[in-house]
Amino acid sequence: MHDTIEELTFEFRDEYNRKPIAEKVISLLSSSIPVSPVVIDGGWGTGKTEFCLKLINLLKSKETAVTPIYIDAFQADHADEPLITLLASILRLMPDDEKQKALIKKALPAIRFGVKTTLKAGVSWILKQDAADLAEGFESEVKKAGDAAVNHAVEALLKEHINANESIEVLKAALAELVANAPIVIFVDELDRCRPDFAVAMLESIKHIFDVDGVEFVLITNSAQLKASINHCYGPTVDAQRYLDKFIGFSFTLPVTFTSNFHDEKYSSLLHFSGLIEKSDFLSESGLAIEYQAVRRVADELLKINALSLREVETLLHYLEVYQVLTEKKGLGENINFGHVLLRFFGVFLFCFHPKICSMLTSGVVNARDVNSVLGVKGFPDFADGQPNHIDVIAAVLWMVDNTNKKEFPLKNQEITEEWESVIGGYFSGQCYCRPDGRVKIITDVIQTLKLGK
Repeated sequence: MHDTIEELTFEFRDEYNRKPIAEKVISLLSSSIPVSPVVIDGGWGTGKTEFCLKLINLLKSKETAVTPIYIDAFQADHADEPLITLLASILRLMPDDEKQKALIKKALPAIRFGVKTTLKAGVSWILKQDAADLAEGFESEVKKAGDAAVNHAVEALLKEHINANESIEVLKAALAELVANAPIVIFVDELDRCRPDFAVAMLESIKHIFDVDGVEFVLITNSAQLKASINHCYGPTVDAQRYLDKFIGFSFTLPVTFTSNFHDEKYSSLLHFSGLIEKSDFLSESGLAIEYQAVRRVADELLKINALSLREVETLLHYLEVYQVLTEKKGLGENINFGHVLLRFFGVFLFCFHPKICSMLTSGVVNARDVNSVLGVKGFPDFADGQPNHIDVIAAVLWMVDNTNKKEFPLKNQEITEEWESVIGGYFSGQCYCRPDGRVKIITDVIQTLKLGK
């Protein structure tokens, strides 16, 4: 069951130590420095929405005059007009019907103009200009077309634009009066998931219409995707970062690491994975949980090397559980030795995030160099730095049956081969010794199981 919005507080859960970050965001929004819009940047699955909701609840707990408003932009982009979405969120704060009607009346001309320009002229020419330059920019476009191409519809649109500028100023004045004694902070979430035209139009509305004292914005988004939306609207030659800089007052990336003390840096994804393992009914009593202290070093390295987000960690946990169901909890069972647990865990990891490598392995092609990129291992692991770790062992398992790099095959030295066989053999102690091709079969069996092939 998902937590309700009210339950998502830092007091209830703050395993990634993000409350201090939220406190700093609130102090910025409360300062006299113009920082709006604030952009909270982060990749998909890094916990941005949860942080946003916790931040809102923290702001509410401060008992200030500021009223936070939350908008899920992705759910609103079907409406096609961001101005309507933003105004509707403000109107909900107004219990007085007469005040609502007055604000709506002042907003209608600006909304009508926005809809018409979208329908008749498209958004491209509008979004190239600041508000003060819109009329001049549009006249320029008209001149390029030549006098013969200027029809009555375009002339009417140009005249209406001049009137719309006046309407926007009236609307801004009404907004300023509304928030004079009751400032608001509008949190716009999931902007990166919206249609490109809606996302860019939302930025324009915030800049040109809601640039009002007492109205501040916090945008929770993936800026890389937002820049892709800009390029989608204008083409790849437009400098999306420069364009975006026009709209942002302050931006920071939600960190994926935190310090539990002054010396110990932790990755939030690793902590999240540990917590999920402990709570899982399918894994808490399995071999993975029993062997977890040993597997953890492998999991930690794989999560860091592949930069898994919190959401991707949940995906990995989900597929580990699926694997347990498909194997009747025997795949990672208590009586499975560490070598099998290690390789089966790696097989689930590959299935989740590296389908091309899975296809390669199941078709009989073993390219150790490709797999090394997943493991973060450069070349063939050796004993130069002492006893190899678990990651090195997985890499060596693949190298010993590599059938694509024979010209540079590293195990030509019999002494090194025997040394590696001794190390790997220790991972399968207590059971029948596993031959080199059988070790890779452990991985491919996992992949086939998850494909529902066996």
